[in-house]
Amino acid sequence: MTGQRIGIIDIGSNSVRLVVYEKTANGAHRVADSSKRPARLSERIDENGCLPGAAIDDLIDTLNHFTMICTHNHTSHIRAVATAAIRNANNRSEILARIHSATGLSIELLTGEDEASYGFLGMINSLHIRDGLLIDIGGGSTELSLFRNRVLVHSVSFPFGCVSFNKRFGTKGTLQDEDLKALEAIVAEAARNETWIGETAGLPLVGVGGTVRALGKMHQAAYKYPFPQTHNYPITSEHVDELFHQMRKLPLDKRRKLPGLSKDRADVVVPGVAILRVLFRATKATYYRICGAGLRDGLFHATRFPNRPKLDDVLKYSLTNLSALHPEAPKQHVLQVNRISLEIYDVLNYVQPLTPQSRVLLDTASQLFRIGASIDYYEYARHSFYLIVNSQLNGLTHREMIMTAAIASYKSKGRARQHISEYKELLNESDLEVIYKLGSLLQLSTALDRGETQAIAQLNVQLSGYQLLLRPVQPRGTLAVERREVEELASEFKKLWGFTPSLDFSSTHVPSKTL
Repeated sequence: MTGQRIGIIDIGSNSVRLVVYEKTANGAHRVADSSKRPARLSERIDENGCLPGAAIDDLIDTLNHFTMICTHNHTSHIRAVATAAIRNANNRSEILARIHSATGLSIELLTGEDEASYGFLGMINSLHIRDGLLIDIGGGSTELSLFRNRVLVHSVSFPFGCVSFNKRFGTKGTLQDEDLKALEAIVAEAARNETWIGETAGLPLVGVGGTVRALGKMHQAAYKYPFPQTHNYPITSEHVDELFHQMRKLPLDKRRKLPGLSKDRADVVVPGVAILRVLFRATKATYYRICGAGLRDGLFHATRFPNRPKLDDVLKYSLTNLSALHPEAPKQHVLQVNRISLEIYDVLNYVQPLTPQSRVLLDTASQLFRIGASIDYYEYARHSFYLIVNSQLNGLTHREMIMTAAIASYKSKGRARQHISEYKELLNESDLEVIYKLGSLLQLSTALDRGETQAIAQLNVQLSGYQLLLRPVQPRGTLAVERREVEELASEFKKLWGFTPSLDFSSTHVPSKTL
């Protein structure tokens, strides 16, 4: 797929959405524009199973609006897909013909299996997870899948969703006890007909789509969760049940005021979560995990990278992408600091082992520590912290993202505590110790290329008594600036690691063995 901007239009049963993805000059991908309009197509299907003319007119109006946005964005390719509402409509051929005639768009009618497959691709490319179940509760269908070792094993598309069930069982936005029982019986029966459901107890249930995202936002608001993302957010089944009963008891006007819940989803969220809870029990899942990516992201990857849409390493791709979005960071200096920091870490970790994930955090932080320079060089550490915390850094948990940001922006223990103050409930004392140690190590590695000339092509690192000997092999230049910087950091580094770093020239001509 060539071209710099791709528009993905998703005609869902509850809403119609547009996302415009851009490829920047540096090869990074990002969302350049997006739009959403409520449609409630499942609700508007008449007694003959057809979508009436007025609903088709409204849909055409939305699609014309979206194609104009794509034109403004100089989009080279638009891929438009439709899901359950149009797939199940008896007049689907007429709908697609009218849309094509009025907008010029050729709509792909996705099967339930297609939906599950693209939803899985969007999820697996944005979460570091090997095994689990995936659920996408749409307006008119619900897709449930099992994946093992990052490969889709089973999937099914059920012919019900939050909008169609709200139309069938909801009364003025509420779900009475008898209606809830009837709804749950239908979902449970559908699950029983799929023999693989329930055979893999103990896996997480990963949710994509509007229903679970709304659930995540409400949960974060209720518990005053400090991190501003629902992507990669875990919730226990007890908390979901609690929120469900609380929502169901509220009349619609009061439910609309629930923090975190958008007004246009206030009525359909209850039947949506009702479906979610039944399938959670049927699959014998352990907990819920919310994923911010889904169908549209899967469609983007399949369109942009048709030969290899599935990523091998989610964090690596995300990290490369984030670095490319901030090209002001001096690339060779960052590569040098990254290499040196990991070399020093491996020697220190031999005698003072940290958790294996600590190396991943240092590797990530040492590639991102200068991205804040794209905002302001003098305050780049503070801006790097903000950008890391507020970026799509997939493959890390919220806690790990905060730790990475704190390591990347580390200047002192006091400054680090200041940066993480609003997130401190997500961290414990041992996390702070890791931040201080890795932050000071990154500072030391940065000092070893203070001139940003990459004068140290090879560095031998040794521990001798309480000394951390840093021996450059045939360095280019005197390294006077680097030596001074290392000396200034030495005492603070010793407090944290127990070793005094020393830039040692005594044997630079003879390569010595690295520990």
